[in-house]
Amino acid sequence: MIDPFGRKVSYLRVSVTDRCDLRCVYCMAEDMTFLPKAEVLTLEELDRLCGAFIALGTEKIRLTGGEPLVRKNVISLFRSLGARLGEGGLKELTVTTNGTQLARMAEDLYAAGVRRINVSLDSLDPATFTALTRWGKIGPTLDGIFAAKAAGLAVKINAVAMKGVNEHEFDRMLVWCGEHGFDLCLIETMPMGEISDDRTDQYLPLSVVRSRLREHWTLQETDYKTGGPARYYTVKETGRRIGFITPLTHNFCESCNRVRLTCTGTLYMCLGQDDSSDLRRVLRDPKVDEAGLKEAILEAISRKPKGHDFVIDRRRNAPAVARHMSVTGG
Repeated sequence: MIDPFGRKVSYLRVSVTDRCDLRCVYCMAEDMTFLPKAEVLTLEELDRLCGAFIALGTEKIRLTGGEPLVRKNVISLFRSLGARLGEGGLKELTVTTNGTQLARMAEDLYAAGVRRINVSLDSLDPATFTALTRWGKIGPTLDGIFAAKAAGLAVKINAVAMKGVNEHEFDRMLVWCGEHGFDLCLIETMPMGEISDDRTDQYLPLSVVRSRLREHWTLQETDYKTGGPARYYTVKETGRRIGFITPLTHNFCESCNRVRLTCTGTLYMCLGQDDSSDLRRVLRDPKVDEAGLKEAILEAISRKPKGHDFVIDRRRNAPAVARHMSVTGG
């Protein structure tokens, strides 16, 4: 799959649910209205769509949410996709999770073929964690992280950088990740969906964070890549890596290789644009065969834009896109 700008699209992020057991302040409103279950694709439908993408050249699939591991029987989808790993098929199957369900599911994920996971953890301070997630407790997430490590999964910690909230914690997080063998990835807050807080108050440029970290840490250039948008450095003092995802200070659109499929079958060719393709309609049309499904996917890829329109500015009173991150998939 080649988009209009010559980029090979080989990475599919699939949101299996818009639901979550937390309410992180930068991601969701506190009183969320979730999708009716009738609008959500079955796991079998998601599997069929993923199979079509793999046949068209998708090499990496990441399951996301909401919180993907709260979806009933989701491990069956992991197993089905994991069976497609190998020569001529999928090269990697991963997941982004808040970690709350990992203690009971980590071993099953490893058995299904997952080898690397991202866990969202924005603070190591229990009180800050609860404030950021609105009601979460840090214990289950930490238990899940260490269960994943024990199961043999490589763990990367994702943290959204927020001014005045967790910016004082990044040195501590680097130490903690170094002690336990985890990589760390910092992410700029993205203007998606209406939330109760003002994102201009939250926004912290990672160029500033990187400069501050360099006062205490040696960040060495590396060409390490995971297929996603992060730019990585090796932290000399710990031997682990730190990544920076900078959609605002330095967008990564020129090398974008991914598209996002929601749990309703809507394909977004760009996280920061509203143009989409309704693959649920195609999938549920009895007159459309596998060839027709692939044709619909390729038509959507032909409309992939050059880049996003993310901007955080006090003069803009609305988010760049109206849908929440939990709907599109993190």
